[in-house]
Amino acid sequence: MEAERTETIEDIILRYSERGMPDIRLYLSTDYCTKAAKEILSWERGNVFLTTGFYVKGYAETDGPVGTVALAHALSKIGYDPIIITDEFCRGFFEPEDIETIYVELDNGDRHIDDLIKVYEPKGLISIERCGKNKHGKYTNMRGEDIGAFTAPIDEMFLKYQGIIPTIGVGDGGNEIGMGKIAGPVSRKLSLEPCVIPADIFVIATVSNWGAYGIVAALSKLCKQELVPGFDWVQDYIKKTVKLGSVDGVSGWHSISVDGKSMKTEHEILRALRKFGRNPIKDNCA
Repeated sequence: MEAERTETIEDIILRYSERGMPDIRLYLSTDYCTKAAKEILSWERGNVFLTTGFYVKGYAETDGPVGTVALAHALSKIGYDPIIITDEFCRGFFEPEDIETIYVELDNGDRHIDDLIKVYEPKGLISIERCGKNKHGKYTNMRGEDIGAFTAPIDEMFLKYQGIIPTIGVGDGGNEIGMGKIAGPVSRKLSLEPCVIPADIFVIATVSNWGAYGIVAALSKLCKQELVPGFDWVQDYIKKTVKLGSVDGVSGWHSISVDGKSMKTEHEILRALRKFGRNPIKDNCA
């Protein structure tokens, strides 16, 4: 009798997929969250840049910020100095969490990015649900609408410093930084114009926040630490961002939901990942 396959982190974060991500999974390593976590742990301790913030109807969407903060907190606990790089639509989201935040201008962003790299010398770059340019040089949303006027060119950081600074991308639809690594399959399988900005390691999920939680779960397992956030904190954080204006990226509403998924579903995913993270591999985080 064939043994039942154990559910992986990747299985958990791809539950309820409705946007073709399981088809794209075939083009990635089977354990891409653990691969991302091991990559992070290989970096020299120092500054790590995390970027997020996806423009939707005048605001940043609820997918991205909470996952970015969860990963930033995990990085702090294992000895890194996270710095969030974003733009005006996430104003005030991160400072209450005691995370240094830098806002890149919508105009003149390229020069600002070069200055940031020189000053902070980041050991790694991580993007979580951040729009990147397609082959036409356009930033487009899930409906194919050009949102370039509302998107600072933070993706240029991943392109200019490719091969110089290691990169990780997290996405759930095809237009996010990192999708350039698998742009061909995305274009064929999902019938959309994908982002062409690559990342050394790419993490896909049904919801990008879940992809970030997946990396944190892998870090938990590797480091023998409880790093995955609790549901109450996640829900409270999303409520706070909604009060600041964030919207569900699917509905466009100021609702306490993410990509059309309820907090009940969020709770289920976090509970499963927290259970997974309690089974350590070995301590690689010293």
